[in-house]
Amino acid sequence: MKALTYHGRHDIRYGEVPDPAVTSPADAVVRVTAAGICGSDLHIYGGNAFSPDLGYTPGHEGVGVVVDTGGQVTRFKPGDRVLVPASVGCARCGQCAAGFTARCERAASSTELCYGVSRKLPGSQAQLLAVPCADVNLVHLPEDISDDAAVVLTDNAPTAWYGCRRARIQPGETVLVIGLGPVGLMAAQSAFAMGAARVLGVDLVAERRAFAAGLGVEPVEGDDTRAAVRDMTAGRGPDAVVEAVGSDATIQLALKAVRQAGRVSVIGVSQNKAFPFHMYLAQVKELEFAIGLCSVHYELPPLIALTRAGRLRPEAVVSHRFALSEGPAAYELFASRSDGVRKILLDPAG
Repeated sequence: MKALTYHGRHDIRYGEVPDPAVTSPADAVVRVTAAGICGSDLHIYGGNAFSPDLGYTPGHEGVGVVVDTGGQVTRFKPGDRVLVPASVGCARCGQCAAGFTARCERAASSTELCYGVSRKLPGSQAQLLAVPCADVNLVHLPEDISDDAAVVLTDNAPTAWYGCRRARIQPGETVLVIGLGPVGLMAAQSAFAMGAARVLGVDLVAERRAFAAGLGVEPVEGDDTRAAVRDMTAGRGPDAVVEAVGSDATIQLALKAVRQAGRVSVIGVSQNKAFPFHMYLAQVKELEFAIGLCSVHYELPPLIALTRAGRLRPEAVVSHRFALSEGPAAYELFASRSDGVRKILLDPAG
């Protein structure tokens, strides 16, 4: 089959790789009809990979059609249209049984909890994808949800919802979202769905701020972001901040911008093992701070219902489409943050 493979910093290649096969009676193989490039894939592309492996297929956002199943798979059959959640559960431990796949008790390392970060679980940016424990790690996809929306539902939308849920957003509150890429845009939609009266948005890219404004977000303008947020909230600060970037600077901004006794929820991926957390500031401001990785399986049910009801529009964040064969160019565009790029979908048929 054809797939993208990672070979080092800024080195994504398109070529032939072995077809995946059912190697366990609990597994399935899915023909991918659409795959996404996630912001965390840019960590890999930039050389900050999550494992030392090279030559593996990246990507953890995919939807498609089941083409083969093992003998123990009972919930799915060839021909079923499915969504493949980015997080991977073992189907046996108590945490996975409750839907908290990111907390899997049987995983030897984090590389076993997500597709496309090592050779252990080849990713979705390919024509075919092997899915372990298919009865747990596949989700039936309703016909009234498009592939565009479904790709966003594999990771970006659940991560955003998780971040807002952990920020404990209440009706009538003011929420600040830092980072208006796909996850940040879905965080804004999620905050509104949870009852936020106002959502303020921070991003360095003017095109992203303008697009977010079309979704009801109030863009924060000016060079002094913290001062601008203060002015927009009458000196009080937002009730909650959802940080969707993961850089030291944006996490520090979240801590400083939130109001007294406010809540900060970090869903941006930080690879800094020595982050200088301002403990005194958090204590004096009496802050609540949440950070973690999303268990997609747990967050998905309300998101599917909200999408079908038109309360959430995951497809709205999609901006560009490329054939899989154009994958290297798609990565280059996404990393450049130019041309209004937000979410890129890859078509494995091309």
